[in-house]
Amino acid sequence: MTRTIRYIPGRGPKFIWGPRFHAGIQKQKQMEDESHGQDFSRPLSLRSVQVTDDFWKKEMELVRTQMLPYQWDALNDRVEGAAPSYCMRNFKTAGKKNLERKEMGDAYQEPSYTFRGFEALPEDPEHLEDKFYGFVFQDSDFYKWIEAVGYSLTQHPDPELEKTADAAIDIVCAAQQEDGYLDTYYILNGRDKIFTNLKDHHELYCLGHLIEGAVAYYQATGKDKLLRAAMGYADYTAAHFGPEKGKCKGYPGHEIAEMALVRLYEATGNEKYLNLGRFFVDERGARPYYFDKEHPECVKNSPDGLRYAYNQAHIPVREQDEAVGHAVRAVYLYAGMTDMARITQDESLYHACEKLWDSMVERKMYITGGIGGTHIGEAFSFNYDLPNDTAYAETCAAIGLVFLARRMLEIKPVSQYADVMERALYNCVLSGMALDGRSFFYVNPLEVNPEACRMDERKAHVKPVRQKWFGCACCPPNLARMLSSISSYAYTETEDTLFVHLYMGSIIKKQVNGKELTITVSSKLPKSGQVGIEVSGESVPFTIALRIPDWCGEGDTGFSIKGVRDSECTRKDGYLYVTRCWQPKERLSLKFAMDVKIMEADPRVREDIGKVAVTRGPMVYCLEEADNGTDLHLLTLDCGKEAETEEFTVAGEQVIAVVMDGFRQQVQTSRKGLYHPLKTAVKEPVKLRFIPYYVWANRGENEMTVWVRQEK
Repeated sequence: MTRTIRYIPGRGPKFIWGPRFHAGIQKQKQMEDESHGQDFSRPLSLRSVQVTDDFWKKEMELVRTQMLPYQWDALNDRVEGAAPSYCMRNFKTAGKKNLERKEMGDAYQEPSYTFRGFEALPEDPEHLEDKFYGFVFQDSDFYKWIEAVGYSLTQHPDPELEKTADAAIDIVCAAQQEDGYLDTYYILNGRDKIFTNLKDHHELYCLGHLIEGAVAYYQATGKDKLLRAAMGYADYTAAHFGPEKGKCKGYPGHEIAEMALVRLYEATGNEKYLNLGRFFVDERGARPYYFDKEHPECVKNSPDGLRYAYNQAHIPVREQDEAVGHAVRAVYLYAGMTDMARITQDESLYHACEKLWDSMVERKMYITGGIGGTHIGEAFSFNYDLPNDTAYAETCAAIGLVFLARRMLEIKPVSQYADVMERALYNCVLSGMALDGRSFFYVNPLEVNPEACRMDERKAHVKPVRQKWFGCACCPPNLARMLSSISSYAYTETEDTLFVHLYMGSIIKKQVNGKELTITVSSKLPKSGQVGIEVSGESVPFTIALRIPDWCGEGDTGFSIKGVRDSECTRKDGYLYVTRCWQPKERLSLKFAMDVKIMEADPRVREDIGKVAVTRGPMVYCLEEADNGTDLHLLTLDCGKEAETEEFTVAGEQVIAVVMDGFRQQVQTSRKGLYHPLKTAVKEPVKLRFIPYYVWANRGENEMTVWVRQEK
């Protein structure tokens, strides 16, 4: 959609609908029709799904009632004992400078750029100046928060929350420059260095999150002030970058703009945004390296080799077949590549996404759905290097993996994508926040000894308890936006098919051939595998595609369905397609086996040799000191005995615990010396209680482990 833009200082850009507006909408419709012709599915609008699920509705309410108010306080530096954010303060200071510029006119002196560190901290915290404080990407914390607010408002209208959000948007838009630029780091530090350090300074990353937040809030409320600001910044960026002569040939050092620009294109129909995103994808990794121009010191350090793998910019994206570098940046890029492959029907780009997916989930993913094995660079390590006690497995990386999985499902509904999405959501994503929604994990290890976290510098990044906030606070608002929009990951649709990827209690409105249907899903997951689906409305033929989870057993033994005839069912790629002319009140009953499974790792994962992990349904389990005593490394599991399940309460959360027989090796103090001749170990029979991984560390500081030694 093409618009003429007139910028009004202090109020953001004003948009005047141009004569090509309707042509843009027509182009968008053509794009959608072509996508439907390719059988690409799309997420259901949040407005068409009401989540009723006992488990996920509770998480969404936690976001609305606890996380969003708490995080708003954190963004405004009002949480006692938490690291200051400075986020909203930076916007207010930039708005103040805009007002001074307007009042002083030519007499106003623009600041000349001064680098004050990747994280700029005040010299005197008690007396702050009119400067930028925090990390260079601090703006993005608000953008993720407002995105979560938008999603939350679609499920639960909240006038007070919306009023707070509108006032916050006024503050942000007051910081926007007359030409559309909006990044407080350079507005306050000096605009003369805009877009001169793309590799490290996150301007395009902040643009991406601004777009995501602005579109979400517009779709939720119909209010377009922040959307207009996002378009203004995107227009400014599009005028600077591109393949045309004289334009900058750079691309983001930290990706997310790629998928955000696709979303802006889909929301507006303006191909300018799609083309900019495509340029960023196509240019990445091209020789000569753009980052060499910015950072000649990198050439000196590696004159002949590949450079910038940390940024996934070492080779062109279509040639990449191994997930490398910073894990969050990687999955954000891959999600953008997948979006671009779908929109442009680029098979070479899609095949690259398939290879990168396989690299991650087959060789570099933890059993919890965590990715990023090393704290050095928050990055992927080499194949099968998945240490448990030094794992990074950043919360944001698991969220990014969910982004990617949903986008792969849109192109091709293959159950492995939903299996991984579900594993990450129920485990590594949810473990990122406390049960009260007011403290958070940045890092999600699979083994913790609190003493080691304090005494061993190599494990200093691992925290035995969740933190109130972080100076680099990407994870808390990322959690809020993910959980607030959870239904968009549970379901996608084509014109005549509803895909059920996650079994989540919901009431869904769907249009089929001009008729509106109501599809009601009931689910008892993750406590039991019982699911019901009921269709109401006029009689109309369409298909419901039901995912058969990988955890419910081989073949038909772990899955049953009632209410259909064999002639109505076909199976493909892990989905059961039920096609019929649905009559009002027709109901399907599904039952998935929720047996306890003892899992082992590929033997190439050295850290897990001789160890096993316990799972049940989509949940990964762990041992915690609170239930099993100290020195968890002395415990072994008797895998030959039957597991028992019991209802159990962890810090007020009702869960299903798994109880199994095991042994505790006795420490014999009578033996002399640190080392001694081998003797048969003395072991005491014990009952081991496993709890879902996501609820660990909610009962104070204690040991935890996912992988347990197997009794021989």
